[in-house]
Amino acid sequence: MRLPRKKSPRTRADLDRPVTVFAAGCFNRVHAAHLRLLRSARVLGDRLVVVLSNDAHNRKPTAVPAQQRKKWIEALGIADRVVIGDADGFAGTVRREKPDILVLGYDQKLPDPETEQTVRDMGVEVLVMPWFPGKEDASSSSCG
Repeated sequence: MRLPRKKSPRTRADLDRPVTVFAAGCFNRVHAAHLRLLRSARVLGDRLVVVLSNDAHNRKPTAVPAQQRKKWIEALGIADRVVIGDADGFAGTVRREKPDILVLGYDQKLPDPETEQTVRDMGVEVLVMPWFPGKEDASSSSCG
């Protein structure tokens, strides 16, 4: 079941095409805060692409293989597309997928200087979302 598409509340006068929103994370355990973040990201554009951290970057002791995490996120029916990030780093995934907006969780940041430069060069709008209730375990936040 897909959520209904909504007109983007953002005005991107520089774009004459659908707005692609990127949301990225490990998603080793999908909790209510993840759902709120993804639903909020969904309404920011015309197309939502969820990028899962590559297994090479998902170093938690409770890490779940990327293919399983991909199935979980796809089953939610929120994203138009779910991809596994590049093993070489996030910048390559950004260059390949060409998002217009990159959504980060309240406790996330761009992972490295190469990604920061790529986002700047491509004119990607980076939005840090507010904290959402529903994440009971603070240790589930980052990938490593």
